[in-house]
Amino acid sequence: MRGAGVVVRSPHDREIVRLALPAFGALIAEPLYLLADTAIVGHLGTHQLGGIAIAAIVLTAAFGIFNFLAYTTTGTVARHVGAQNHRAAAEHGVDGLWLAAALGIALTAIGLAAVPFIVRAMGASHAVRPYATEYLRLSLLGAPFMLVALASAGYLRGVQDTRTTLYVAVGANVFNLALELFFVYALGAGIAGSAWGTVCAQIAAATVFLIVVTRRATRANASLRPRAKGVRAAAVVGSQLIVRTGSLLAALLVTTAVAARISNVALAAHQVAFQIWTFLALALDAIAIAGQALVGRYLGAGDAVTARKVSRRMLELGVGAGLVLGSVIAITRPWLAVPFTNDAHVRAQTEQILWFVAALQPVAAAVFIFDGILIGAGDARFLALAMVGASAIYGVAVGFLGTTDVTLVWLWAAFSLWIVARWGGLYLRFRTDRWAVTGATAPR
Repeated sequence: MRGAGVVVRSPHDREIVRLALPAFGALIAEPLYLLADTAIVGHLGTHQLGGIAIAAIVLTAAFGIFNFLAYTTTGTVARHVGAQNHRAAAEHGVDGLWLAAALGIALTAIGLAAVPFIVRAMGASHAVRPYATEYLRLSLLGAPFMLVALASAGYLRGVQDTRTTLYVAVGANVFNLALELFFVYALGAGIAGSAWGTVCAQIAAATVFLIVVTRRATRANASLRPRAKGVRAAAVVGSQLIVRTGSLLAALLVTTAVAARISNVALAAHQVAFQIWTFLALALDAIAIAGQALVGRYLGAGDAVTARKVSRRMLELGVGAGLVLGSVIAITRPWLAVPFTNDAHVRAQTEQILWFVAALQPVAAAVFIFDGILIGAGDARFLALAMVGASAIYGVAVGFLGTTDVTLVWLWAAFSLWIVARWGGLYLRFRTDRWAVTGATAPR
């Protein structure tokens, strides 16, 4: 059945929804916590809100650069599942866990030493700097557990199990929120209480994931020891996605750093708008997670035709969801900043920026789903080149703003240009057949 040229129902809808709905719950659990965290810390004061704005984007970058632990694992495991080699799928998942643990320990050690330099480089004012420093130092203690959870989630998505990731994410974030309320309000621990709540929840989530993945690997007769070849292969593919993710996160870091240099009010408004953007982005990314799992599985089974059909359907669903979410933000814009801050100036600037958040949703949805399709296909090299190109365009735009009396509105206009540039590169790639390589092993 078709309506206005768009498929109303598709035979692929059931499996897309089966994977995407639990993934949606798992993905929005973290931004829901961050939204609550922003609201709680925001009512401690504008300087505290500015501190968490700096710390949150740095942590997003620090943890996000290692998203390849989930992404490469999902695509590779899904290909082995499609090829009916469940032992190889489990062993690749175990290799990812060992790599994640090693990288997490290194991140904590390096990060703790670099915190003072990072906070200064981000342009935090003297009033904001102590809060950003305290939150960062405490939060970095959870890095090994966070990265192990990422790798575990990637494996489970690859074996087409997004329900477990949903249960763990929801449980961990409810626990997180309860701890934060207790630490911040009952104990009066301030912004440090928020950070400690996160670390405790990350430890709990990683523990549960390890139990689940170990049991699955044992049932598949897979070894639980690290395989040098497997760890090295995951690192090689991951290095390509690090370039892609690093370029993405550099753009986000630059955006926050520029906002910090405009004013403390602009920084606080940017934090509120950006957390709403992140919540919506990860909600839409649920379809991209389904794309990683399904495209990898179909290509692993040698069925490129179905891989492309299911990809097109996910794009239709994603852009439709983006239109709905954008409309909701546009309508509710005057009230969205109210729960996050008592500062009238912060609310006024946030309301302006939410116009950009609303308008970008359909384009952003397509970008996220293109990403998921190509990650599932193992097209990591192209993704790296495309992101570097889009971020270079954004860098030129931000550099031009530096020659003017920059405002938060102009900064978000440049951010919008970056999203459109990303869409252009990914769309041109998707139109070709170069990404749809079949077989149990993805192209390198």
